[in-house]
Amino acid sequence: MKRIILTYTLAFSLLAVYAGEGGSPPLKNTDKSLLIDYVDPFIGTTNFGTTNPGAICPNGMMSVVPFNVMGSSENTYDKDARWWSTPYEYTNCFFTGYAHVNLSGVGCPELGSLLLMPTTGELNVDYKEYGSKYKDEQASPGYYSNYLTKYNVKTEVSATPRSGIARFTFPKGKSHILLNLGEGLTNESGAMLRRVSDCEVEGVKLLGTFCYNPQAVFPIYFVMRVKKTPAATGYWKKQRPMTGVEAEWDPDQGKYKLYTRYGKEIAGDDIGTYFSFDTEEGEQVEVQMGVSFVSIENARLNLDCEQSGKDFEQIHADARSKWNDDLSRITVEGGTDAQKTVFYTALYHLLIHPNILQDVNGEYPAMESDKILTTKGDRYTVFSLWDTYRNVHQLLTLVYPERQMEMVRTMLDMYREHGWLPKWELYGRETLTMEGDPSIPVIVDTWMKGLRDFDVDLAYEAMYKSATLPGAENLMRPDNDDYMSKGYVPLREQYDNSVSHALEYYIADFALSRLAAALGKKKDAEMFYKRSLGYKHYYSKEFGTFRPILPDGTFYSPFNPRQGENFEPNPGFHEGSSWNYTFYVPHDVYGLAKLMGGKKPFIDKLQMVFDKGLYDPANEPDIAYAHLFSYFKGEEWRTQKETQRLLDKYFTTTPDGIPGNDDTGTMSSWAIFNMIGFYPDCPGLPEYTLTTPVFNKVTIRLDPKWYKENELVIESNRTQPGTLYIDKILLNGKKFNKYHITHDELVHGKYLKFDLK
Repeated sequence: MKRIILTYTLAFSLLAVYAGEGGSPPLKNTDKSLLIDYVDPFIGTTNFGTTNPGAICPNGMMSVVPFNVMGSSENTYDKDARWWSTPYEYTNCFFTGYAHVNLSGVGCPELGSLLLMPTTGELNVDYKEYGSKYKDEQASPGYYSNYLTKYNVKTEVSATPRSGIARFTFPKGKSHILLNLGEGLTNESGAMLRRVSDCEVEGVKLLGTFCYNPQAVFPIYFVMRVKKTPAATGYWKKQRPMTGVEAEWDPDQGKYKLYTRYGKEIAGDDIGTYFSFDTEEGEQVEVQMGVSFVSIENARLNLDCEQSGKDFEQIHADARSKWNDDLSRITVEGGTDAQKTVFYTALYHLLIHPNILQDVNGEYPAMESDKILTTKGDRYTVFSLWDTYRNVHQLLTLVYPERQMEMVRTMLDMYREHGWLPKWELYGRETLTMEGDPSIPVIVDTWMKGLRDFDVDLAYEAMYKSATLPGAENLMRPDNDDYMSKGYVPLREQYDNSVSHALEYYIADFALSRLAAALGKKKDAEMFYKRSLGYKHYYSKEFGTFRPILPDGTFYSPFNPRQGENFEPNPGFHEGSSWNYTFYVPHDVYGLAKLMGGKKPFIDKLQMVFDKGLYDPANEPDIAYAHLFSYFKGEEWRTQKETQRLLDKYFTTTPDGIPGNDDTGTMSSWAIFNMIGFYPDCPGLPEYTLTTPVFNKVTIRLDPKWYKENELVIESNRTQPGTLYIDKILLNGKKFNKYHITHDELVHGKYLKFDLK
């Protein structure tokens, strides 16, 4: 079985448990006494969920992930044979090392480098030959292990926030530890290595070009140590192929050349280093890796500060403790074990990104700059905002407000440093991936919910800039001239995603209008609100959907509202069909219904989207569709039915248990919200739509710094299977007659109860 979750009685007892069992992990604890025991990191590792089972701490810079997507024709998927964006795939079978610092749930290849690999026998540095099949995979928060059948080596990894640790249990004989800097997921190349001592190397590797943005590159610095003196060390480098007489003179041309008597720096596109040992049967060798995006010195500082005096067991215990504390912000009762596994695994995935960027001394690389700055708080990175503005930041605001507050401050610091709020930021570089102006609804939503410990005037300045500058000067809205003059973005190139762009601008402008009104900027509020209603231009009565508009104001023809399914190129729409976008007007649902002819045609058409399979559970623009039924009295039951159906169908305990890219926690956040009974279907609006909870009791621990109540309790008389529809709602003991609840009502309500029928 691949899907094995390690469980333990108490996090702080790990050292004693390991000591009593000779260093081997304890057996699986079936009573799941800790919340982390419900987490299954293998969920989402196939079906293009692009999560991974590697070791990481909550929001940590470091992740140590098994790399199994290259080197063998026996793999199901190979990173060099197709579009590929994850270091691990559940159905693959060939392991070529552990990648350090990785992305979770994304759709473009990046990072996944610094590959650490143990081998035995004769030294071989060609990854196509040194890779191994494996068995006995185990994974839990902060831990991963497997057994390499080619070498009879057990591998284990864990992590601190900025460093990783591996433990390899070798057989008797010749053993090796390889660090490969030539391979990884990144499409960038080039690295440098320097030997510090027999047991330590340092260096830098270039990363970047996420989603093929050629200038969005950045370095990762590292320090690696082996905790056993090797019998021999050296480098390797792939040599360029030669022809003619020159080729006859160089036996290493076109091959991996070993450098056995050279100990200074080495650089190139395909380089690595090896450490060779004479090991006894069962001998364990630990390997430490510290990283930084600032300097080699900081990588060493991170490693020393976070691992000094600690061995593998202690680091693993610390990681488990961090995870259990974070997961315990929400406790659930009732439901099935499978539902709890789905829930806590989703919460685990939520807390991977955004992740910290600053080193232990507070230094970090400034946004789009060569400068190194220092922060007093946490500086975050990996802002996949086109995805996460819809629900991730709303969930962080509710449950982890201290982190959300630091993320907003980070976004404003990016504006100070670069002149723009982020769109899809990655390690200090703006990749400009996807569309829209997604920082606006995130910051507005946060402020509207009472988290206001940031410079709101600066935030408004930044938002106003991107909303009003001409397109030629506008990094966020390059087609702003058309948008401002026409009220929509016309189709000027066949696949320019014009409708998708405009729909995102409408949502951002609605959020901005709300903030402007709250700040007393009445004229701005009116202007931005009026702009947010421009979606009406795109509605085609002929098809009953949104449809691209040409520069002359006529609709694009020929038009097929189903074109765009399964990532088929589609004029006007990005990664989806018109059906995936037509109901994406969360800020004016009643206005959209009026366009469609009123309540009944709206409801019938929306239900048809689900009944005919036009809904895409992995496509962000339509993931809130199920909640739109609840805007209309008497139709709320449809929301309750569809959210439960979608949960049951698409979110499971199997490796394909996420319906496509998790998108740095966005799909997981959808599941979390709907399992606890409410969802923020309009970004920037501090409200939630209520739906049937999965559990009998949910307790959300509220941070007293931000909320006056200590906890929010949600109860229901749900049976499994059975009661599904809401009959009555009570808020703090009083009847609540609405299916929408404001953020203030929710967090101050103390006790929300659903009576189901």
